[in-house]
Amino acid sequence: MPCARPGVARSTSSSPDSVPPPTPAMATPRLAFAALRLSATSPPNARLVAKTAIAYRMASTSAASFALKDASLIHNHGYIDGKWVDAHDGAVIKVTNPATEEELGTVPEMGLAETKQAIAAASRAFKSWGKTTAKQRHDILMKFYALMQENTEDLARIITLENGKPLAEAKGEHAYSSSFIEWFAEEAIRTYGEVVPSAFPHIRNVVIKQPIGVVSILTPWNFPSAMITRKLGAALAAGCTTVIKPPPETPFSALALTELATRAGVPPGVINVVTTQANVADVGREMCENDAVRKVTFTGSTPVAKMLYGMAAKGMKKMSIEAGGNAPFIVFDDADIPAAVEGAIACKFRGTGQTCVCANRIYVQDSVYADFASRLAEKVAAFRVGNGLEDGTTHGPLIHEKAIEKVQRHVDDALAQGAQLLMGGTRLPGKGAFFQPTLLADVPPDALVNSEETFGPLAALTRFATEDEVLRWANDSAVGLAGYFYSRDVGRVWRVAEALEVGMVGTNTGLISQAVIPFGGVKESGLGREGAHGIEEYMNVKFVAFGGL
Repeated sequence: MPCARPGVARSTSSSPDSVPPPTPAMATPRLAFAALRLSATSPPNARLVAKTAIAYRMASTSAASFALKDASLIHNHGYIDGKWVDAHDGAVIKVTNPATEEELGTVPEMGLAETKQAIAAASRAFKSWGKTTAKQRHDILMKFYALMQENTEDLARIITLENGKPLAEAKGEHAYSSSFIEWFAEEAIRTYGEVVPSAFPHIRNVVIKQPIGVVSILTPWNFPSAMITRKLGAALAAGCTTVIKPPPETPFSALALTELATRAGVPPGVINVVTTQANVADVGREMCENDAVRKVTFTGSTPVAKMLYGMAAKGMKKMSIEAGGNAPFIVFDDADIPAAVEGAIACKFRGTGQTCVCANRIYVQDSVYADFASRLAEKVAAFRVGNGLEDGTTHGPLIHEKAIEKVQRHVDDALAQGAQLLMGGTRLPGKGAFFQPTLLADVPPDALVNSEETFGPLAALTRFATEDEVLRWANDSAVGLAGYFYSRDVGRVWRVAEALEVGMVGTNTGLISQAVIPFGGVKESGLGREGAHGIEEYMNVKFVAFGGL
């Protein structure tokens, strides 16, 4: 998170309104594989678990209204130079709820002309916004943060309706999202310069930091709110102006945040929002190549990141990228197995597996393999999949049909190579892009799921024998965003943390995302860092020599 891919339309194909209850064949773990290996590979007390069913719940949600406390947070327009505007030709994009396939509303299908207009507005606004004091920007951002806190319920509901994640998880994203605005409000007043001792008695050396200018922001659908604020907060705090292209699948969160930023006192032209789907190629190119743009920031797939990077390079623009991941999750034989299972659940299945930093390759050492697999199966069997607005739902839908197809392709490939299907393995009938939470065992190291990011609810377990072997497999990837492992050996913890070729490591935890950390990857997972140190990505460093003293 590759990461969430902006610009892929959801399917609106019809399907039955009702969903039959799951059958044992749909969800019963097949753990005979563990029994066959128990005496040879597992301790005598290794547990085998067999649950009978995962509960799947798919009641309909009315899409006629978002049913918010503050209906004015919903906008069906783009936002340019302080005005809510339609596309010049009146074209619109239909936005649907991935859990129900019902239409939520429309947003403008904007194009090249509107993008140029938005960039011009941001360029004009920079002349004044870039000269505001750090304290002024801090105060506005803190008002923005307060408004986000006041509207928690509404903003979380918007996330669930357009993205599908359960409401409890949407509230978690909202808390994460708002924490970026709070963090960068405080960062605004910490953009210190420095005085450098001079080798010459008549010279004084001073270093200052200045906002870079107009910033193009392109974000994915898997975190409709947090991916906006992680970039927007840093840009505003630094004194930059922005043009945002939110994903067509989840534009309403971005538009609601823009409404709140305006209420907080962000002036016209400082934030501009261009919504598009069919014209994404033209819009993306303009956002990268327009001479007024000085910085491009993108979260999404590695192939798209490379294209945008090439476009931005034509003008030598500064760029930060958070691209695809393929995170290894390693369980060593000295791990706390129950804790490792909890970590795997949180890391693998958060967002129904649609996060850039989620575990994609799960490697388990031989002697604890059966114990870990059976405990994990027990947890997964307790999931309740369905509409994110319903009480008790633990996991929502995938974002669209293409996501379903990729998960199925990875499952089929692993099974063809000899993997064992413990549960799940196919999409759910009825409306919505729902895929069964799936657990595979004995997955070969060279299976497709171990070389491509799945972005879905598929946990694929691969055995390993030694530390050297699993590190070789873990680092055999073109990308390196995040990695995780569980071990209680302090020496191993240091060795493995340093050896993993990733930008972020979770040791004995499956959750690493915070506003205060330097978030980013190595290899083809991107450039630069967001969160901590992230404001530096939006500033130029200028040296001034004071002579004649």
